[in-house]
Amino acid sequence: MKHNRKTLYNITLTALFFAIGIVLPFFTGQIKQIGNMLLPMHLPVMLCGLVCSWRYGALLGAVLPIARSLMFGMPAIYPNALSMSVECAVYGFVIGFIFEKLTRKNITGVYISLVCAMIIGRAVKGCFTALLLGVAGDTYTFSMFISGTFVSAIPGIILQLVLIPALILVLKRAKLIDFNKTSEEQGEIE
Repeated sequence: MKHNRKTLYNITLTALFFAIGIVLPFFTGQIKQIGNMLLPMHLPVMLCGLVCSWRYGALLGAVLPIARSLMFGMPAIYPNALSMSVECAVYGFVIGFIFEKLTRKNITGVYISLVCAMIIGRAVKGCFTALLLGVAGDTYTFSMFISGTFVSAIPGIILQLVLIPALILVLKRAKLIDFNKTSEEQGEIE
């Protein structure tokens, strides 16, 4: 019975993060350049990985960009939504997996997990985008990768580094999450 409650809790939170990921780009996506800079779909995926576990974070990351593309046509399915899907799945997996493996689960651990996820996710996205475009006969240079994945994303990277740890602290202070419990234990109802 306990396991069912934990699973239901994590599924419910993942659905909430999915809804946030669908809606949040409407606030930034009216101006494409701002949406590309602030990376609104990354936030709920990373939070899901931290709060619900890497399993849910990876699943949400894989599904969210493609679902949003199919529902609203943004991001374009090829190559953007496909490469974002891989990138976000890696974000959700890495942030949750590293945080879960840390012995001391504190705000420093959140930062370690976040930075690792941001670096690995961007590297995987670059490789996957190069593969996608290469198969189609298009080119994807290293300067295109650096410009699109790092330089234009600096505001979003800063936002993630500030907002994600702050939201985790708010959730902790509100006693909605407990660093001393595993993500599976979070859903236990006393």
